Amino acid sequence: MIRAGIMGATGYVGIEITRLLHQHPKVKVTEVTSQGNAGKDIIEVYPHLTSKVDLTAHKIDTNRLIKNCDVIFISLPHGNAIKFSKIFLEAGKKVIDLGADFRLKNPAEYQFWYDNESAPPELLGQAIYGLPEITSKEAIANTNLLANPGCNATATILATAPALKNKIINPDECIFDIKLGISGGGRNEELKNHFCEISENIFPYHFGGRHRHTPEVEQELSLIAKKPIIIQFSPHLIPIIRGILVTACFKLLSPMTAQEVHALYAKAYENEPFIRMCPLGTVTKVKNVRATNFCDISVQVDVRTQRLLVLCVIDNLIKGGAGQAIQNMNIMFGLPQTTGLDQFISMYP
Repeated sequence: MIRAGIMGATGYVGIEITRLLHQHPKVKVTEVTSQGNAGKDIIEVYPHLTSKVDLTAHKIDTNRLIKNCDVIFISLPHGNAIKFSKIFLEAGKKVIDLGADFRLKNPAEYQFWYDNESAPPELLGQAIYGLPEITSKEAIANTNLLANPGCNATATILATAPALKNKIINPDECIFDIKLGISGGGRNEELKNHFCEISENIFPYHFGGRHRHTPEVEQELSLIAKKPIIIQFSPHLIPIIRGILVTACFKLLSPMTAQEVHALYAKAYENEPFIRMCPLGTVTKVKNVRATNFCDISVQVDVRTQRLLVLCVIDNLIKGGAGQAIQNMNIMFGLPQTTGLDQFISMYP
């Protein structure tokens, strides 16, 4: 049985890791920590887990985590994983960081976007960016330090990769419009997350190319294209609790039909259990993936403008966070990547 520790277990992503792992047949959650709820039972903070989760959150104690865990999920704000990862790695533990500390390989980029010192080069060299449908699964399996992708970045990269790999789009014209549910802002008291602000409303945030997932997407798409790529990335907050809808707009390099593009995407993702291509002529919806690790993709070609339009939806807390982290953990421990994740079916309505 794999023993798992979760740092930051009372945040929205942290509690989803806790919930999902309690249904995982090969994992036992042995330690949970919380910065704001130390000393409380998890069910005091999240009563919906009553009779399911019997754990008390503790303050961070690295010795305790090392003693009781084989893998440690760090679900803390950026800057924290840098402090703890080296200690855990030297103790022979596997680390999955759900923050941004190891996503960007260029230290100057990290410092610019996150106003923080980057991880030391030896740790950046060990870290693998873990988007299982794109990253080499062998690389994920062989690492002890995994950088879990950002939620918006996950949906954006998955919407783009097949078109970019097959060189059917102009890589200099990648435009992304993102709609995100308010849980993406975390469990905090920011004004934009208040009911009175978001209800019956929609508004952009980090507008004008300032969202911190921008360099992450550019880094990964540049690796696929084998040339530097600069994107237009515009997120909007919408009045739903969870979910991401990316509308990607690309200029085709030569005329293609929607049928040809659909076949290309279906071929690219045919062996990926969590990618579902929607039937041609249909559009995907956030509710279709809510509370699952699925990513649903729709494609269409605007024959008038010869632009490829791709819709991609995920649950930001699961495929965009906790579920993807567990998917990566499965690969790191030699388990089928679907283990503990394949029983979830979206709720409707």
